[in-house]
Amino acid sequence: MQTAKAEDFKTLFEQRCKTLSIKEGDLLSGKVVSILRDFVTVDVGFKSEGLVPSEEFKNFEGVVEVKPGDPVEVVVEQIEDQEGMIVLSKERADAVKSWDRVEKVFEKDEVIDGVVINKIKGGMSVNLGGIKAFLPASQIDLKPIKSLDKLINQKYSFKILKLNKAKGNIVLSRRIVLEKERESQKQELLSNLQEGQVIKGVVKNLTDYGAFVDLGGVDGLLHITDMTWGRAGHPSEIFKIGQEIEVVVLKYDQENSKVSLGYKQLKDDPWNEVDSKFTPGERIKGKVVNLTDYGVFVEIADGIEGLVHVSELTWSKKVKHPSKIVKIGDQVEAVILDVDKQNRRISLGIKQLEVNPWIGLEVKYPSGTKIKGVVRNITDFGVFVGIEGEEIDGLVHISDLSWDKNIKHPSELVKKGQEVDAVVLSVDKDNERFALGMKQLQDNPMEGLRQKYSVGKNVTGTIAEIQDKGMVVTLEENMQGFISNIELSSQGKVNAKEVFKVGDPVTAQVKKFDDRSNQVSLSIKAYEKKQEKKDMKDFLEKQGTAAVTLKDAFGTKQED
Repeated sequence: MQTAKAEDFKTLFEQRCKTLSIKEGDLLSGKVVSILRDFVTVDVGFKSEGLVPSEEFKNFEGVVEVKPGDPVEVVVEQIEDQEGMIVLSKERADAVKSWDRVEKVFEKDEVIDGVVINKIKGGMSVNLGGIKAFLPASQIDLKPIKSLDKLINQKYSFKILKLNKAKGNIVLSRRIVLEKERESQKQELLSNLQEGQVIKGVVKNLTDYGAFVDLGGVDGLLHITDMTWGRAGHPSEIFKIGQEIEVVVLKYDQENSKVSLGYKQLKDDPWNEVDSKFTPGERIKGKVVNLTDYGVFVEIADGIEGLVHVSELTWSKKVKHPSKIVKIGDQVEAVILDVDKQNRRISLGIKQLEVNPWIGLEVKYPSGTKIKGVVRNITDFGVFVGIEGEEIDGLVHISDLSWDKNIKHPSELVKKGQEVDAVVLSVDKDNERFALGMKQLQDNPMEGLRQKYSVGKNVTGTIAEIQDKGMVVTLEENMQGFISNIELSSQGKVNAKEVFKVGDPVTAQVKKFDDRSNQVSLSIKAYEKKQEKKDMKDFLEKQGTAAVTLKDAFGTKQED
């Protein structure tokens, strides 16, 4: 009995000595005994079991990843607490082992794995197996990340930039690791890249002219013209930044590492079968996708557009712009007028869906028919007159407004909205021209002048205008004649502005009648020569031909 007590005392003494031999900070090996709510008990060979906070054994899901009997290494935090228990730390034990590992990785310039814990000022905190390290924001990725939360609890590889064990500071970089991976991918990609190859990439950037696609370390340009067989106003209508797409390599400049990509080429060109799908005269439906001054573009199939020229929109000439009839997005019906596969053009018509108002118009309005209408538009070249009951306008050309050739602009005679009388000159249904005249309602004063004054006759008028090429002379009944510079004098070239002035009376000889321009050409020179001959004749008859010499007639001295 005494011997048993001695052995128990011996055991207690040895445990006490062992307890006294350890100190805070020592690294010990133990075995898990039990798992409590807040602590895990660990047997490290002392008189009492040690306690480790259960939090130090939990994974990111909050589950304790240890069971009774598992070996574990711990560090002594406190020899005895108030209840006589040894306080231990698994995290500190992990940190001791981790520092050795981290130092070796840093010395060898290798990569180390870690788990991102949370966001902190200037970056993120990373767990390197029990050691907290700092990951600066600039070293997180190759480009700025909008949301750092998605990185938390994720495992990544890092490069150690700085290490100070004394201060417990470690600075990491994930960017350097990614750059090396990217460079490796780039070299591998470039070595295998071929024209015609189909490859996946991520849309990196969008510009007005195209999209840059990251192929894995190499950026390729996808031009807007190679995005779709149809119409694209901007790349953003088709792609988004960050979108993964499949593209085909159109051209690879190995020397300059430039890659041209295509997206529409992954599908067959719809124009290859356009002539078999669309026939002239066929009615089709489509969507208005663009408006221009000259017409309307209509999408009639995926990647196929036809043009309705402004002249094919309506039979009326009143429309100034296609936007007055249709707008972008409208569903319209049209007739196929022509299919030009080679030049990738399809001509469409909308007015052909209605009855052609030009058919039978020449019968309804034969030449010489008098009509009434309202002036709808005035241009430099003439006046458009709307004919009652008709969808089309007739044109009175400026030359058919008045016999007076001194008109500079049609607005001198008519105003917009004014009701006028006119006569039909011609109807050309093929070219859609309805010619009217207003001056034809009156007799041509030129005819009366022609009857009164034949070529060679003298006329008297008043100078209405002096131009660079000659003078305009107003004759009777507001008719005008024109005297060119070479016809101003029989004495040679003269400066009209120095010799004549507007309002002066002038007598000249009719040189010719120009039916095309309805103008009379006059000549002062011819008149003066004719008058000179007449004066000579009168003088000779008065003096007698036999008794008159050249000296008498001209006052000149004759040579022997």
